[in-house]
Amino acid sequence: MILPDSTDVLIVGGGLAGLRLADLLGAAGHDFQLIEARDRFGGRVLSHTVAGAAFDLGPAWFWPGQPRIAALADRFGLFVFDQFANGAFRFEDSQGRIQQGVGAGSMQGSFRLEGGISTLCDRLADSLDPARCHLGAQVVSLSRTATGITAQLSDGRSIATQRVVCALPPRIAATLAFSPALPAPAAQALQTIPTWMAGQAKAIALYDTPFWRDAGLSGDAMSQRGPMVEVHDASPANGSIGALFGFIGVPPARRVDAKALEGAVRAQLVRLFGEDAAQPREIKVKDWAFDPLTATNSDHAPLTAHPRYGLPPALRTLWDGALLFGGTEVAPEFGGFLEGALEAAENTFDVLARARA
Repeated sequence: MILPDSTDVLIVGGGLAGLRLADLLGAAGHDFQLIEARDRFGGRVLSHTVAGAAFDLGPAWFWPGQPRIAALADRFGLFVFDQFANGAFRFEDSQGRIQQGVGAGSMQGSFRLEGGISTLCDRLADSLDPARCHLGAQVVSLSRTATGITAQLSDGRSIATQRVVCALPPRIAATLAFSPALPAPAAQALQTIPTWMAGQAKAIALYDTPFWRDAGLSGDAMSQRGPMVEVHDASPANGSIGALFGFIGVPPARRVDAKALEGAVRAQLVRLFGEDAAQPREIKVKDWAFDPLTATNSDHAPLTAHPRYGLPPALRTLWDGALLFGGTEVAPEFGGFLEGALEAAENTFDVLARARA
């Protein structure tokens, strides 16, 4: 679609937060445009589809007590199912020795979506007016003018707007050129808010069947040897295909050799689950640390705990309230989670609605 010359609200970032904010603005009759630098919507939500089944390479779960994502799944008629957790857990020590039934690593009690979390983003995107949604549109600068804000895109296009919502990880928003420059406390706040899971890499191994279930295993494992520090069953609800996914614990600088990493993943799965794991149909690795629209070099340092997220005071009322931040990292209750992206969208919508009133 052709990008218009102007709009009232410009949403920069078409991940879950940006899509939900667009959904809310559209339902309320607001004038807005949504622009996304990638060639797809979803941001950190990404699913790999094989033989009609989808496997999440980004966030995969949500939990009881997260009403927003549950309500959206219900609205779009999406099938929610429990994370598979039946069977024994396995633990690998630093020498590669396997113990069974030691510890607990199961995600029992968490929920998944049939078709992957991307299905939720796809349904949201499909519900929006296509004339208001633009892919391959990367903002490089935001300039405040006497009449509003001008957003400059990497391809030379520009759009004038009254308000901008950066529905982006704060550190990615910090890479934009702001004119006038943001106050030092605001610029520092953007840089110091860690992007949730940005330093992570996920590996998914696909098999003809979830063979570990027949052996009385849950697919859950923890490891002190790696390269995966944590493994879970990622098979679809009907078990039509077997899938194991793991979080890579090797630091980003040591996982640049994709072939070597894939071989190490395969070898670890054999140690954990036996020779049936030796010949996967496919191993897919997504390294978010090297995705320039997700992570910066600052995100390569591993997080040791879930950060305390929320919107810092320094990021409020910038440019007389015309510049807002609305990604999951600014959500005060569920920051970092899918639910946090939806929470941030609702909070941002409330601010915009009050400004319009």
